[in-house]
Amino acid sequence: MNDLGINIGSVRLKNPLIMAPLAGVTNLPFRLTAKRQGAALTVTEMVSGVGLGRGGRKTKTWKLMDTTPEEKPFCVQLFGKNPDALAHAAELAQEAGADIIDLNLGCPARKVVAHGSGSSLLKDFPLVEKILKAIRKSCKVPFTVKTRPGWQPGEGEIVDLVPILRDSGVDAVTIHGRYAKEYFSGTANWDHVARVVELFPGPVIGNGDITHPAHVLTRMKETGCAGVMIGRATLGNPWIFRQTLDLLQGRPMTPVSLSERLAAAEQHARMLGRHVGEGKAVFMLRSVLMWYTKGLPDSAAFRQSINREPDFETQVAKLKDYFAGLEEMEAREAAAV
Repeated sequence: MNDLGINIGSVRLKNPLIMAPLAGVTNLPFRLTAKRQGAALTVTEMVSGVGLGRGGRKTKTWKLMDTTPEEKPFCVQLFGKNPDALAHAAELAQEAGADIIDLNLGCPARKVVAHGSGSSLLKDFPLVEKILKAIRKSCKVPFTVKTRPGWQPGEGEIVDLVPILRDSGVDAVTIHGRYAKEYFSGTANWDHVARVVELFPGPVIGNGDITHPAHVLTRMKETGCAGVMIGRATLGNPWIFRQTLDLLQGRPMTPVSLSERLAAAEQHARMLGRHVGEGKAVFMLRSVLMWYTKGLPDSAAFRQSINREPDFETQVAKLKDYFAGLEEMEAREAAAV
């Protein structure tokens, strides 16, 4: 069996597949689901550097970093613009168990950019350098950056940022192949990833428009990147990690059965119920169960039923009934052949 592992500083990943941070999505239940399907590294949703420094371990910001030994290694992604606050946040994240600290230099969301954080920092490289050096000084674990090719063509270009990343002690870089001003429109340009591979001495992780396991192999071959970060394609499809590992190991992709899909959806739901409480989970499952049933027969009617249901256990029961109906349908179709 091929050794697919990569090193990010002192942390060894079993394979080159990383679960991307997704705001409002990548809570602990989501990350554990990805981990169980083969993701070598999971990343929290963005954690405010300023917010983390306020209050204690019972705050909502701190809860974003909830983890378990099963998730190891895991990464905390910080965002902000204050060097001292981010350096202190990195210390707190390490206390919470982070194996890797990541700085977000790529989020284009208006509410993030409006406060001078995320991709907005690509317009101020001197401030970026201060932030990087402050975090590196306080960071005993590997330190990484997730960014974009620039703010826009000709402004904040990654080729000019790479020397700052290198000289500031950044261990690895993740590149999403769209300029910040492009947001998520158009198609991710992986030529930017290939360019950073040429310039940055450490591991480079590619990100953007990975929707099928075969895309990972193609992009790694084309760019020479050390790993791939997968984001929105994992919604209701954590098997993309397992199936990608099948291809990387030279095996045919293992199909996902209805029973396996049901088991993962129910497990995810119950973890969510324990993590946030069943009362809150009821509302979150309206999205989560939609992910797992998207594209399946009669899924629209099922989702409408779930959206009207105020009781957690009844939601789970309806999920089981829905999949039981699909299995009966599948059995009838097989018998008719």
